[in-house]
Amino acid sequence: MTQKLMSGKLQLKITDVNKNLTIKGMSEMSEKQHTDHNEEQETQNRDPSSHSDHEDMKHEHHDSEGEGHHGHEAHGGHEGHHDHHAHMVEDFKKRFWISLAVSVPIAILAPMLQHLFGFEVSFPGSDLVLFALATFVFFYGGKPFLTGLKSEVLDDHTPGMMTLISLAITTSYVYSTLTTFFIEGSDFYFELATLIVVMLLGHWIEMRSQMGASKALEELINLMPNDAHKLDENGNTTEVSVEELHPGDKILVKSGEKVPLDGEILEGNSSIDESMLTGESVPVEKKEGQNVIGGSINGEGVLTVEVSKVGEETYLAQVVDMVRNAQAAKSRAQGFADTAAKWLFYVALGAGLLTMLYWVNVSDFEFALERTVTVLIIACPHALGLAMPLVSSVSTSIAAQKGLLIRNRTQFESARTIDKIVFDKTGTLTEGAFGVDAVIPADGTSEEDLLQLAYSVESQSDHPIAKGIVREGEEKNVQRLGVTDYNNLTGKGLEAKIDEDTVSVLSPGAMKEEGIAFDEDRYNELSQQGKTVIFVLKNKKLQGMIALSDIIRESSYKVIRELTEMGIDTVMITGDNQRVADGVGKELGLTEVIAEVLPDQKSEHIKRLQEDGSKQVAMVGDGINDAPALAAADIGIAIGAGTDVAIETADVILVNSDPRDVLNALNLSKATHRKNIQNLWWAAGYNIIAIPLAAGILYYQGIIITPAIGAAVMSLSTVIVAINARLLSMDDESDDEKEMKPAAESK
Repeated sequence: MTQKLMSGKLQLKITDVNKNLTIKGMSEMSEKQHTDHNEEQETQNRDPSSHSDHEDMKHEHHDSEGEGHHGHEAHGGHEGHHDHHAHMVEDFKKRFWISLAVSVPIAILAPMLQHLFGFEVSFPGSDLVLFALATFVFFYGGKPFLTGLKSEVLDDHTPGMMTLISLAITTSYVYSTLTTFFIEGSDFYFELATLIVVMLLGHWIEMRSQMGASKALEELINLMPNDAHKLDENGNTTEVSVEELHPGDKILVKSGEKVPLDGEILEGNSSIDESMLTGESVPVEKKEGQNVIGGSINGEGVLTVEVSKVGEETYLAQVVDMVRNAQAAKSRAQGFADTAAKWLFYVALGAGLLTMLYWVNVSDFEFALERTVTVLIIACPHALGLAMPLVSSVSTSIAAQKGLLIRNRTQFESARTIDKIVFDKTGTLTEGAFGVDAVIPADGTSEEDLLQLAYSVESQSDHPIAKGIVREGEEKNVQRLGVTDYNNLTGKGLEAKIDEDTVSVLSPGAMKEEGIAFDEDRYNELSQQGKTVIFVLKNKKLQGMIALSDIIRESSYKVIRELTEMGIDTVMITGDNQRVADGVGKELGLTEVIAEVLPDQKSEHIKRLQEDGSKQVAMVGDGINDAPALAAADIGIAIGAGTDVAIETADVILVNSDPRDVLNALNLSKATHRKNIQNLWWAAGYNIIAIPLAAGILYYQGIIITPAIGAAVMSLSTVIVAINARLLSMDDESDDEKEMKPAAESK
């Protein structure tokens, strides 16, 4: 290959080619990536401000349509799951409206309602019409619950809401059928129909409130470009699909392009933006012999490469696998209403058996059967089916108003018990953009002149550090000078002409290499604070230094302070170097700082924190590198402006990308839990009195619950539950919390 072609280029070596991102085994890859990562961190620590040759960073977004890399299959599979959920919502809706329509004539023909409201509708065969209508409602409207009974009892071996509902509707239907054809007694057709209709409504509301847009992890796959520039033995390039590459092939990575596959640099050097993958806020300087990660973005120059990892072994593929494994392992806690229904089922079954055994011995079988059926029906109140769904619906609406999108209600409602919150740094606690912290001129130079020189030269670059200086210059209305002969100094910085003067913006490493003296004590002080420092020279003479750092969000100070006051530990975890992380942690007052970690290590740290005795550990993040940790945490919270992968992995999304909304999530979770408890008591608590009365405990004192009274009590309970759910608000705080809040706000 000619010297001309090799100049300023990277080369990659390919050892395996299979873009099917189903990953197994990651220990070897993790170790190697961690080793390389540490080497790169050491380089960055020695030379934290190196931002050489940062020209034309065009972040090309290949594969934006989601094609290639087996994306159709993955996407289709997940869309199938999403469509299935949408179909279930529509199915409940359809069954509800049809069952409601059929229940109207059932209510009119029901002897109980006729007696209660003093009217009579009767004609030959009306009892058979009533039976036929009720049979339709039982089998059509009740089908989801009867199917759910099978799943709960036979598959999960744990009775829940479906079991309780099925017990009530089956008992009422069988008993009512007996009264129609075989025995004397009052039928429960009206209770059967209304119970099914109300439960269908509750489940429809519940599923609709939880249903949100959902995408699969193929978003990760879309980060990888479809095509690569393959080099032949003569140095000629051919556009090929990534799937066509084989071990040992060399490829070209042009300026601003994504690196197609994991590989080893054979020649050349460049700054590589790995922030979306590793969380590092500063592009990493890469040189011959170091590794590059597929999906990272080349910052400058035309680069040529030799790939070492693809398919199941690639870094990005391993992230997919970690997310999948963490999601599968996450606790599938039983829903609050299902837990209540499980115990109510046992209570109802026990009370029904005791009732039957007692009255069979002291009275006739038909009376005993009537009492038993009444107990079983009353034990499954209509309101229980609406208690939680109505609260969920109102809670979801309030969450949307507060900038929260709830994707997993079970995890969200458990957020009230969080005692440790782990935050990603870049893009979460910080803005992921550099800001100027200090402008330090040399003798004979003013701050304004120093900033003007740096601003004028850096305005030609797209590098994150350059953007920070440009932002500072614009905010201070600094006049930009005309620049000519702009040039990237590979691995060193920038250089340009301003009038007749040569102005250079160099890294600390370049300063030492050039033998230019500077205030090393001041530089070390800034560096120890996690600042990135650049040096400005005019005609080889030092004009001063400028210190920058990732800008901490204003809202981060408030959320960390308030969480600390609530007794919640705050932890920051990041792929950035330790000095930068410690600087941010000290300024914010965090409980713990964990730095220089890769995605698999993030999830491991989450597991360690969970094992340390914490009730619930939440993770707040925004990047691809946070996805495994978001999945592994008890509650994953994603910043809305983050990557699709992070959002899809999270349980709660902060739509406004404001960390303060974490506080809203915690407060709403607590308020929702309190309202659920209240509704549970309104929905099922009356059973403490109703079940014994239905069983006939005061029969000899002339007090007994008839089906009509039972229906009236259940209806009243349903109304109370509906009204109480509508009263849910963020101000629904306990007395203790109200006393603590003014004290916290006064600090």
